[in-house]
Amino acid sequence: MEVLNQPCAKTLEEYEKRMLALKDAMEILAGKWKFCILLNLNQYESLRFSLLKEACKGITPKVLSSELHQLEENRLITRTVNTTKPVTVSYSMTEHAKETWPVLSALIDFGFKHRKVISDK
Repeated sequence: MEVLNQPCAKTLEEYEKRMLALKDAMEILAGKWKFCILLNLNQYESLRFSLLKEACKGITPKVLSSELHQLEENRLITRTVNTTKPVTVSYSMTEHAKETWPVLSALIDFGFKHRKVISDK
């Protein structure tokens, strides 16, 4: 269902479908670190665990592992085991995840505007 440029639902059924879709999207992107992970993978295409940990300052290895697992379950990232010595693991965004970029970009723009509104008080 394409809902762009449609400000509001016309029926209760359409409203409920929109709310379910929004809930699904928020659920898979929720969490303190998922945006950081996705933004870094979008920027660098592929990163190893240690570099993702560095890029997401403050994240613990346990939390990073959990967030990566959830993103992989939701088909937003792929995990590649490289048969190097020692074995290394890298993560990258899926094509499906790249569809989140307009959302992330819009949130970044909103964040800049919001900071300006708040700081102009």
